[in-house]
Amino acid sequence: MSSHPPTNDNAMAVRQRAEGLLRRMTPAEKVGQLTQYFYFGSVSDQESPDGSGPLPQPDVIEAALRRGEVGSLLFVTDPAETNRLQRIAMEETRLRIPLLFGFDVIHGYRTVFPVPIGMAASWDMQLIERVQSIAAREARAVGIHWVFAPMVDIARDPRWGRMIEGAGEDPYLGAAVAVAQVRGFQGDAVGQKERLISGPKHFAGYGASLGGRDYDEVNLSDYELWNVHFPPFEAAIKAGCGNVMSAYMDLNGVPATGNNWLFSQVLRKTWGFDGFVVSDANAVRDLVTHGFARDLSNAAVRALNAGVDMEMAIADPAFESLPSALESGQFSENDLNASVLRVLEAKVRMGLFENPYVDQSRAEEVLGDTRHRTESRIAAERSEVLLRNEQELLPLNVHEWSSIAVIGPLADSKRDTVGPWVFDFNQDETITVLDGLREKAGDRVTISYAPGIRRAHRAFPSMFDMFPGNIPDQQPDFDDDVEFQRAVKLAADADVAVIVLGEWQNMIGENASRSSLELPGRQLDLLKAVVGTGTPVVMLLMNGRPLDLRWASDHVGAILDIWYPGSMGGHAVANLLFGDVSPGGKLPFTWPRSVGHIPMIYSHTTSQQPEKQAHRYWDEESTPLYPFGHGLIYAGFEYSRLSLDRSSIRAGESLRVSVDVKNTGYREADEVAQLYIHQRYGASSRPVRELKGFQRISLSAGEVRTLGFTLGPDELRYWNAASKVWTIDATTFDVWVGGDSTALLSTSFEVADS
Repeated sequence: MSSHPPTNDNAMAVRQRAEGLLRRMTPAEKVGQLTQYFYFGSVSDQESPDGSGPLPQPDVIEAALRRGEVGSLLFVTDPAETNRLQRIAMEETRLRIPLLFGFDVIHGYRTVFPVPIGMAASWDMQLIERVQSIAAREARAVGIHWVFAPMVDIARDPRWGRMIEGAGEDPYLGAAVAVAQVRGFQGDAVGQKERLISGPKHFAGYGASLGGRDYDEVNLSDYELWNVHFPPFEAAIKAGCGNVMSAYMDLNGVPATGNNWLFSQVLRKTWGFDGFVVSDANAVRDLVTHGFARDLSNAAVRALNAGVDMEMAIADPAFESLPSALESGQFSENDLNASVLRVLEAKVRMGLFENPYVDQSRAEEVLGDTRHRTESRIAAERSEVLLRNEQELLPLNVHEWSSIAVIGPLADSKRDTVGPWVFDFNQDETITVLDGLREKAGDRVTISYAPGIRRAHRAFPSMFDMFPGNIPDQQPDFDDDVEFQRAVKLAADADVAVIVLGEWQNMIGENASRSSLELPGRQLDLLKAVVGTGTPVVMLLMNGRPLDLRWASDHVGAILDIWYPGSMGGHAVANLLFGDVSPGGKLPFTWPRSVGHIPMIYSHTTSQQPEKQAHRYWDEESTPLYPFGHGLIYAGFEYSRLSLDRSSIRAGESLRVSVDVKNTGYREADEVAQLYIHQRYGASSRPVRELKGFQRISLSAGEVRTLGFTLGPDELRYWNAASKVWTIDATTFDVWVGGDSTALLSTSFEVADS
């Protein structure tokens, strides 16, 4: 055995090593490498997160591990426990094949960053890559090898709770964010130091479930699949991701986890993916639930034949039946071997045969790196979006005001500040909004606080309530009327009120879809009462999707969307409110006026009677509350001198777009310059606008910078649903550049036949 793992570019050495192991394996051992168990240890006596029954006992899993019938474990994060289990694999099994340890590192491990939809709002790909490299460093330090992220599903219905995990509605932005996350988690290739295998999910179309209801069926045309939902996945594949996760639901009548076309045709043949595919939790077993597979044995065979290499099993894997199915000739041993090779190659590339164990002494050093917390603050500052700022209420002037009332239960909740999809963070390190404002104000400003209302609760419990710290406080001694009036009085007596509203973290994420976008509980009542005092009000919104802000947008002076800002969220909020930093985030989705407007996207086609676009509903204006790409700043930007280096090109050629951007404000600030196109006519109706370029820049007061963009085949082509081919039409294209999707500065060019 060599002392170092094969280099990542030495594919032949990796394959030879994996094949050498494969030749020695029994069918049961092969299937074991394709089996991943949830391993919850001390909470194994509880019900599984999906409600399918009790979690498997550790001794059952460890017995299978000793037989060489476990290839991966999920949810093991204690380095000592990781080493104990790895020793079983390396010292007590026949072939001594190391385990892969996986975990949901969605937006940080010990250091928590803004939720993914918030990070997408930064439109800063270098920041996103840097943030996920820190998450990878921390997770790898405790023995995690593989992360079930990024989630790259396009989400156009904000009722769907998992919108929070993605990059919003747009495939171009979504693809860019996917690449940045894969490179952050994984580096340039599988096996880099302090990096993880990245596993984009959920292939494919999961974000388009009927009614925004998690797990419900999805029906998407070829046009939408290829033009909207596939691009982020293809970008992640090109970025080199080592794993892809299947989706739960039916896609056009066929469960995604049993869909051969998705994995064999699109993923492997069309895009050339050579990593391994894992099912989502219990998704193989659920092929029976869908009415697709006859029984668990049939489900296992059909998933493997579809291209699923590994089953993620909460309990009783369906893949356990594969050895007997192989013996009876239900599938080819070549197909089984191909899947096993892909898993073994991943372990070889990760260097696990040479270095299977965690350096426990180094883990705490990495987790305690204070530079990571600094990056968390910067990420939150660059992600937050200023939605409204009437009469320049923000930034707050500490020389004019001596007292601030901080209102709302979310203002001082550490658990909600970091948001959902985090499990091993340190609450002692988390800075809430109240913490941040008090520390920033010091002795200059008096900060008073009142929650005002009790926390709201879901009608049905969260699937994550099984984890420590996730069960909401019931607050039995909370006096609703007294606390409400106390909050209103504090606001009335203060120079300015900062009210923090939104959804509690267990109200969004997986299995957290909503039928309404209203502020939960009595939040709107509290907001109206605080505004009614006449005190200037700044509203901070803690969320992962657009909420109904119609009243707030008409009556509240300033609204800052802070998402779930992460470990250092309170410091970031304070820096933004007091003007140490200017907001620069932009919305990664269109903000509808109400739930009745969804789905609402900026990239719709012109359709019939476009002059009535704003009046599609007779009872309310059919326009967004805030457009895609919207975000205000503490300055002003002016766009001018939009030009092209060519007025016409042939199909397949490229041209350059340039524009001058000037900071017309009094201070340095960031702007996200966005380029949109529209194809006037052709073989298909095309969206009124499509994002095809963006740059986040920082300009000092008065500074002018010339920006350049390229428009070429990748930006101009589209999948034609009639001809079933990628198409670039001979046509006229309009081009806009500006600060959001309603940009006015425009020009045009022609595309001729090639």
